[in-house]
Amino acid sequence: MTDKKNLLVELFVEELPPKALKKLGEAFAGVLADGLRAQQLATADAAVSAYASPRRLAVQVAGVAAKAPDQAVSTKLMPVAVALAADGGATPALLKKLAALGHGAEVVPQLKRQGEGKNEALYLDSIQPGATLAEGLQKALAEAIAKLPIPKVMKYQLADGWTSVDFVRPAHGLVALQGSDVVPVGALGLQAGRTTRGHRFEAATPTVEIHDADSYAAQLRDEGAVIASFAERRAEIVRQLDAAAAKEGLKPIDDDALLDEVTALVERPNVLLARFEPEFLAVPQECLILTMKANQKYFPLLDAQGRLTERFLVVSNIRPADASRVIGGNERVVRPRLADAKFFFDQDRKKTLASRIPALAKVVYHGKLGSQGERVERVRAIARHIGEQLGGASLAALADRAALLAKADLLTDMVGEFPELQGVMGGYYARHDGETEAVALAVEDHYRPRFAGDALPRTDAGLAGITVALADKLETLAGLFGIGQLPTGDKDPFALRRHALGVIRMLVEKALPLSVPALVSAAFAAFPAGHGQAQAEVLRFLDERLVGWLREQGYSAHEVDAVVALRAERWAELPQRLAAVRAFAALPEAPALAAANKRVGNILKKSDETTGGPVDPARLVEPAEAALFDALGRVAPQADAAFARGDYAASLQALAALKAPVDAFFDAVMVNAEDPALRRNRLALLGTLHAAMNRVADLSRLAA
Repeated sequence: MTDKKNLLVELFVEELPPKALKKLGEAFAGVLADGLRAQQLATADAAVSAYASPRRLAVQVAGVAAKAPDQAVSTKLMPVAVALAADGGATPALLKKLAALGHGAEVVPQLKRQGEGKNEALYLDSIQPGATLAEGLQKALAEAIAKLPIPKVMKYQLADGWTSVDFVRPAHGLVALQGSDVVPVGALGLQAGRTTRGHRFEAATPTVEIHDADSYAAQLRDEGAVIASFAERRAEIVRQLDAAAAKEGLKPIDDDALLDEVTALVERPNVLLARFEPEFLAVPQECLILTMKANQKYFPLLDAQGRLTERFLVVSNIRPADASRVIGGNERVVRPRLADAKFFFDQDRKKTLASRIPALAKVVYHGKLGSQGERVERVRAIARHIGEQLGGASLAALADRAALLAKADLLTDMVGEFPELQGVMGGYYARHDGETEAVALAVEDHYRPRFAGDALPRTDAGLAGITVALADKLETLAGLFGIGQLPTGDKDPFALRRHALGVIRMLVEKALPLSVPALVSAAFAAFPAGHGQAQAEVLRFLDERLVGWLREQGYSAHEVDAVVALRAERWAELPQRLAAVRAFAALPEAPALAAANKRVGNILKKSDETTGGPVDPARLVEPAEAALFDALGRVAPQADAAFARGDYAASLQALAALKAPVDAFFDAVMVNAEDPALRRNRLALLGTLHAAMNRVADLSRLAA
């Protein structure tokens, strides 16, 4: 029997951890469906629908067979020399092997020989029955439960009072239906049936009897007041949020993580508008937004200019006829939270940032790297160095002041309550203390970029923010590499990859004319111990991150390799070099020139003689080498002039004129001539050619 019908499996549990629900739902559906496919109970392209709500994980798989097809299997038994006696009869070893497989001596004539000589062996062809759905689903369900990405396992007792189970939350129901038929499987002390439960408060009936696999979502919605699909529920919340905000002429805060978390908290979303007292708007909006999002899971509303208003949206799990009590309750709950934020803000402003700096000496940064106070001094030293390079004494002084104040907000009440606001609050308090806008912005932005895709420090008030942000990240890299705290595999507890990426993005995207080796050297110079070995490791680490980041920007491996191979000290030029290499690679002459460049490089590497001397025109005896020398005399100045003015594309494109003379040279000239003087002159010519061709990038890396 191979009837195919849609399959539904649901685990009904107590409230699941909201921040993990989306991944739990995806994993449960994905692993269970893969398990059915592996046993050929479902096809590779079978449609899979995942469901996840606060109290359930479920999956529907289309076209699942009641029994998998039988499989023809060829089993290798043993070498013929071992299996058969001299008279051709079965040996005891063969009979024992067959018995272990459930067969007797009667199958010996059916055995097949394969291979030759010593490799000849006996094979048994048989038919392996396909798994029944009950067998296959039991296996797939157990695997899906075992592989759930559970953040923290609970241990609880089953109804018998003796058996203990480890799972994310206590499970109370299991549904398994193929079409309308219950599949007899079990899990977590439960036996499958067709009964589940709907919304805790708003379901039409206490239990919902699922008719068949296809009616699951509709029955839960109509009888159970539950939107079972995570994606559908999320979309409904977005629709309601946008509609409620539009009525007020406002916009809800954009936060995917909050949206996912709220979707995991409700089964029947109902968005309501609430308000708080406008007097709280005197507190920085970042504080109010964070406390509403983090503590209450509310969606603050912003005006057209992006400013916070006194209105916010609540996603309720119930839909009473009169929602005023729900709204009033949420307004009462948020008021003390906002009052706390206002209190912290008012208290913090009673002390200046500068007055808090001495206390940083008592705050441990790292056991081997000292206090935050010591770290501040190192960041100041690096920031002064970078400031001198980018803007002279004035920028160095601004950066020094900002670096001095940058960590002081770690000691404020607001940052103590909301660590996510470090830097942001420092900017507010710096302005309150009368610091310049350039210093305040630098304090606020010095942690940027905080994550992939985050904005870089702003430059509308000067380069102090970029300067301090670079110094802060370089100090972190130098310090932690210096004590051997390198990232390993997927473990990076100090986010050093993120810090390296921040350095790369600032240097490249802001086109900063800074030498990377000099920056790393300045960072290590801020530490009492030199850590020379670690300095090389940081440079290598930055190079590796640079290659990965450039690939992510859409450049090919060959393009990136060609440019990075020159180890340019100033990474601000990399985008122009990469664009030039891409344009050059599109020229018809490019493949031949890249191959020739690779050949030249190999010849020069293998030569024991010096190749850096001038070419002697009098020793150019072959017409082809004289022609190449003349062509270089015309092309190299053009390429060099374009390179000097930063037109890297023109510099590379000028080299196209060398294709014919280079081809002719290799066709007609023997580089390793017996005459030493002639050989050295030809090597010098190739050295001149190699230098001219590899100023923008190592073109040999473009060769196939």
